[in-house]
Amino acid sequence: MSRSAARWPGKALPTERAGRRGLRVARRVWPLLAVYGAATLLHLVVLSVMIPPGGPGLRDRLLAWDGRLYTEIAAHGYPDGFSYDPTGRVAGNNLAFFPLYPLLVRAVHAVTRLDYDIAAIVVANLALVAALIVVDLLLTGLYGRRTALIAVVLLAAAQPMALVFVMGYSESLFLALSAGTLLAARRRAWLTAGVSALLAGLTRPAGVAAVAALAAAVALWLARTRRADRRPLAAVLVGCAGTPLYLWWVGRRAGRPDAWFTIQKAGWDTRWDSGGSFVHFLGETLAHGEGWVPVSTAVLLLALIDATAVTWRRRTWPPLVVYGTGILVLTLGQSSFYHSKLRLVVPAVLFLVPLARALARARNGTAAMVLGGGALFGCWYGAYMLTVWPYAI
Repeated sequence: MSRSAARWPGKALPTERAGRRGLRVARRVWPLLAVYGAATLLHLVVLSVMIPPGGPGLRDRLLAWDGRLYTEIAAHGYPDGFSYDPTGRVAGNNLAFFPLYPLLVRAVHAVTRLDYDIAAIVVANLALVAALIVVDLLLTGLYGRRTALIAVVLLAAAQPMALVFVMGYSESLFLALSAGTLLAARRRAWLTAGVSALLAGLTRPAGVAAVAALAAAVALWLARTRRADRRPLAAVLVGCAGTPLYLWWVGRRAGRPDAWFTIQKAGWDTRWDSGGSFVHFLGETLAHGEGWVPVSTAVLLLALIDATAVTWRRRTWPPLVVYGTGILVLTLGQSSFYHSKLRLVVPAVLFLVPLARALARARNGTAAMVLGGGALFGCWYGAYMLTVWPYAI
């Protein structure tokens, strides 16, 4: 035997260890890639079937509404300041949209030379793959492999408006970064958690929920260890910087500290009202509402609130509770369009946990039937909102 081939009995060579690690990674990742592929295919097939003849095609549907505004930012940058309507009043403009997603779209365009439309869809789908992997790792550590895989199916296909994850929107990127914050905090990789929270804050204003979750994880860690450790505290400070940094930049660009809030209110009538508009919407819709969309939105949001409350009564990891509840509170506590709220809560994850845990205890056939029916409903609902409902999602 040559000296290079000699080794201690039972000790694997580095190449063998690398091969085993690669095999473990492949076994872990391929089911998630299968979920992504199947969910995306089902979304696209149902959406294609529901597109009326002569109307905008599949590509245009995947870039509808905010998707077009994101690609406009990626291609041309932000406005220099406020925009005004013909009467001289402040109007909404693209400064309302946070920068990380369009920056990544521009980067993909620069590297691949894909046009901005396709680059936007590519970024969203790559982020979705990353999000599914990270969510699976997080929930496997909390609830086990079977529950995590079922939750990933619910996340990607069954929840209403899951279609937005494969569109030119920032939800999939936000989910990947927020889940990355939670996973890194659970593993006590504090620097990674802080940077992920910072990037989440540069993706959507709801990044404050990821920062709050990180702060909760740090508080738990410090209470358990009872020792002074600057790294987790530094992680929280880093995470807190994202959203304020962008708000400061917008204020400096427009010449007013409250510029972002002014633009949001002028363009979309979005402001914090402590849930007043949501309560009014529920009361009017449940008492007198007509039409599928408002009634279904009210019922589904109530179901999500109830599922979230169920997690409070169980032994759920507190940072996940803080994150998911934070997303729900931020969505319901502001005066945004009621027909956008189901889209805004899709990255919350938390309200999927009770159903995922229940299905994990069910027989395989029962779980498969529920997941299949849920996926068909979720894909149809998103396609309906893009092809039949005439207003923004």
